[in-house]
Amino acid sequence: MTTTRRSKMNFEVQRSDHTTIRYTASGPARGRTLVLIHGWACNRNDFDAVTDHLPEDYRVLAIDLAEHGESRSTRDVWTMEEFARDVAAVLEAESVTTAVVAGHSLGGAVAVETARLLPDTVSHVVALDSLTYLSLFPAQSHEQTEALMRMFREDFAAGVRSLVEGGSPAGFDPALKDAYFEKMVAVRQPAGLRSIEGLVRWDMDAALRETKQPITVFAIRDFATQEAIDRYQDRFDIVLVDLGSHHFPVESPQETAKLLTSVVTRRGQR
Repeated sequence: MTTTRRSKMNFEVQRSDHTTIRYTASGPARGRTLVLIHGWACNRNDFDAVTDHLPEDYRVLAIDLAEHGESRSTRDVWTMEEFARDVAAVLEAESVTTAVVAGHSLGGAVAVETARLLPDTVSHVVALDSLTYLSLFPAQSHEQTEALMRMFREDFAAGVRSLVEGGSPAGFDPALKDAYFEKMVAVRQPAGLRSIEGLVRWDMDAALRETKQPITVFAIRDFATQEAIDRYQDRFDIVLVDLGSHHFPVESPQETAKLLTSVVTRRGQR
């Protein structure tokens, strides 16, 4: 795969509730479309290097969800379903008729909801180290949800630090962990707190029952428990990878691009 500095153009689309969604588009307008959705407290720039390693004939759309990156909103609803409407607004603006939608972490949940919302447009969902964390993605009990949100409300920085540590394998570079922490702890509020609450309240199993498209999960081997694999192997194509930490798209962009290309190419042959 040849690395090319893609020419990326920045656009925006307006939604209701004073919501402006900003995104980057690259590649030919009529190319195979790949949509990239970042994780919680991250932004579309996380995919810049990945995009440069993708085939030149792909149309790539990297989206900042509301109140992440350069997108802004005054809305009160911070559910995965509402984030999916952010993505849908971009697809409508770009006149996309079929696309593979890939999301990292929280973005994987948004990708599933986008597929549920747009069953005739989304052909395949890709989750990048997402959906297999049983303490975050399946609907949690009221007690579990309240305990997690109490931690974030009482000490937001400590909550962010726990997520970064939990997504870092043993012996992982402490400087990178600190960099991820500094980026994520700066997420705009109240959206940062409200959106992580939206994630832990999301009923993934209910969403999956209504999402018919195939789903491929590229999961970091160190964090994919056998319990999660057993629970979802009949619904996901779970592929274990050894590419770094939970933030592997940033750390291993060329390898991530190869994984994404394998799915997009496969969908194009069907």
